[in-house]
Amino acid sequence: MDLYGGIEGGGTKFVCAYGSGPGDIRDEIRYPTGTPEESIGRAIEFFRGVDGLRAVGIASFGPLDPNPKSPTWGYVTTTPKPGWAHTDFAGPIRRELGIPVGFDTDVNAAALAEYRWGAAQGLDSCLYLTVGTGIGGGAVVGGQMIHGMMHPEMGHVRIPHDRDMDGYPGFCTYHGDCLEGLACGPAMEARWGGRAETLPDDHPAWELEAHYLALGLIAYIVTLSPERIILGGGVMERRILFPMVRSHVQKLLNGYIRTPELTDEIDAYIVPPDLGNQAGVLGGMALAQAKLATESGM
Repeated sequence: MDLYGGIEGGGTKFVCAYGSGPGDIRDEIRYPTGTPEESIGRAIEFFRGVDGLRAVGIASFGPLDPNPKSPTWGYVTTTPKPGWAHTDFAGPIRRELGIPVGFDTDVNAAALAEYRWGAAQGLDSCLYLTVGTGIGGGAVVGGQMIHGMMHPEMGHVRIPHDRDMDGYPGFCTYHGDCLEGLACGPAMEARWGGRAETLPDDHPAWELEAHYLALGLIAYIVTLSPERIILGGGVMERRILFPMVRSHVQKLLNGYIRTPELTDEIDAYIVPPDLGNQAGVLGGMALAQAKLATESGM
């Protein structure tokens, strides 16, 4: 059986696994993100010598260069993570293992995995948003991940900020009060004086968080019109957020878009990931399959 490798290269941890799909993970390792040399080197050693390994896919934090025609394809580019800016991530893995390597953002890869195997199976399009240490989003349309001059940076969409309602200036070092700056986990901690997971369900933090996330989702809905929205990440593990977000989305749309997904079926429209915390590494495996298919002309 053909095997595919997946790497979830996160800002705090790496996850490497190989297998044929969600129901067939043969082996997996997790380790803290260190220097590029350490982290990439451990991934190479994990995959080296695996019989039947046809390709590896990398689902990485960014910003990065996913354009295969670019001289810096496979690089992490202007990331603020110390030591990782302008790092060739895919190149060493492709050279050392001698097999095709797919490369994209962790959220684009997670969107692809959910489209193939998870919450968006059978649909033509979906959007995946992760809400945690940062906020990032990826989208799939017609089986293809969305790219333009680079990859989407959905966490940095600018949203209305009522400073009378919320005086917190924002966490983002580039934009202050973009969506990530107002609604990521560190923003919640800075605003309320405690980590999100420590706040009780009836804390006002959650209603404000739902409001900000809904403002972001409205922007994506009216521009991309995805058939399903999947919300993952550590903050979204507080499941009371889902009905709050759905309610705010409907209020903000104010009846302008009246599709079944946004009216009677909204509980099935804005959903948690089916693949849970494996969406990233499975996304890497999906990237590997897609890369092999492209190179094989399938």
